[in-house]
Amino acid sequence: MAMLEYFVHLDNYDPPTDLVLAVAEVSDEVIRESVTVSELPANWRDGAAPPEFTRFGDQFVSAGKSCVLFVPSVLAPNENNCLINPAHAEFSRIVVRDLEPLTYDTRMFDKRAHRARKKS
Repeated sequence: MAMLEYFVHLDNYDPPTDLVLAVAEVSDEVIRESVTVSELPANWRDGAAPPEFTRFGDQFVSAGKSCVLFVPSVLAPNENNCLINPAHAEFSRIVVRDLEPLTYDTRMFDKRAHRARKKS
């Protein structure tokens, strides 16, 4: 979900070429919390995130109670994105696998831009 939410904000004529994919394993014992849809502002699914939406992440980090925060996905509200607090004491319990180049389906971007780049 996080990848899709990232891609919807990209310029479709300028796809990124330097992204990496990081897969993390988070044990069930790591302290976590969730934000529910009912806690979010009414306009939380607008194209640009409302400024008040950032308070959830700010409070999550400043409180320091949990290592992981689940927030509803704008694209699929029944799914969640996961924020990780690297300053939390339990962060060391999260295992990040080897990074790998992120390849994406070029259909996600304007095909004309890809053809023009190939010709140059």
